[in-house]
Amino acid sequence: MLAYIYYPNWINPVIIPGLPFHWYGLMYLFAFGTTYLLFKYQVKKDKLKISDDDTVNLFFWTILGLIIGARIFSTLVYDTSGVYWRKPWLIFWPFNEQMQMVGLQGMSYHGGLIGAILGLFIYVKSKKISFLHMADLLVAGIPLGYTFGRLGNFINGELWGRATSVDWGIIFPYAPLISTKLEWVKNLARETGIPFEGLNAINLPRHPSQLYEAFFEGIFLWAIIWFIFRKRKSFNGFLLATYLIGYGIVRFFIEYFREPDGDLGFIFFNFSMGQILCFLMIILGTTILFIAKSAANRTNSKPVPENPIKLSKRKIQKRINKT
Repeated sequence: MLAYIYYPNWINPVIIPGLPFHWYGLMYLFAFGTTYLLFKYQVKKDKLKISDDDTVNLFFWTILGLIIGARIFSTLVYDTSGVYWRKPWLIFWPFNEQMQMVGLQGMSYHGGLIGAILGLFIYVKSKKISFLHMADLLVAGIPLGYTFGRLGNFINGELWGRATSVDWGIIFPYAPLISTKLEWVKNLARETGIPFEGLNAINLPRHPSQLYEAFFEGIFLWAIIWFIFRKRKSFNGFLLATYLIGYGIVRFFIEYFREPDGDLGFIFFNFSMGQILCFLMIILGTTILFIAKSAANRTNSKPVPENPIKLSKRKIQKRINKT
């Protein structure tokens, strides 16, 4: 009995052959749409004075920042060829060398996070709206939208996990072959029933880490924030901090099942670039939690100014008593 699954051959990244419409791009629309609907639900339920125009503009600047940040980070940090440093105009060039429309292939989550935060910050400051309040409303829905992005990665057959012998390991057609000279490769091939005799390299089953991330970084994290922490929010910035810490912790451990980026490998000891960035996310989230909580406490501890009308009546009464 074979202890692995072949990647379904009926899955095709292209929606309509011959046209540049891919499932991954459509999943982005689902992600943005889901987050938008959950944002609107909170605005209506909490009776917030946020107009439809402000909501649309807020999402426009946040999404624009996300796309720019995700693309820049992916090309300048994760790509080690140096081509984007030498030819920066290619960062947002959607055509390949044959002038075929391929879109923007390669987006970084952490770069998208930084870009989205900056885009949101710029917009809310121009409108004099609370950044932390708007960020809380957004992150309450973002994880559920993020689920669609990881499903798009699975459909593309990319960002696969590390080689494994678990029964649900998947052989991805685009995963690189691994040399059979390595002893652990032979042992894993024997465990999973993959023939390797006479072959220089073979394709091994891998963890479907995209699905792990879709569930734990998406559905699981969203459920915790939406149904538990959202109801316990006591100050602005609480949900933003919770999201940063929660995502950082979940992604840090899932990275142990995900194949490190081929060009970068392990950066520090056995930690991948993703784990290092997630660790920084946890630090940032913890910092925001303490700063936002301290600011809220200072605001709540300020003495409430006495009613000037009552104050004047008191002074009049004192004068009457003196006379």
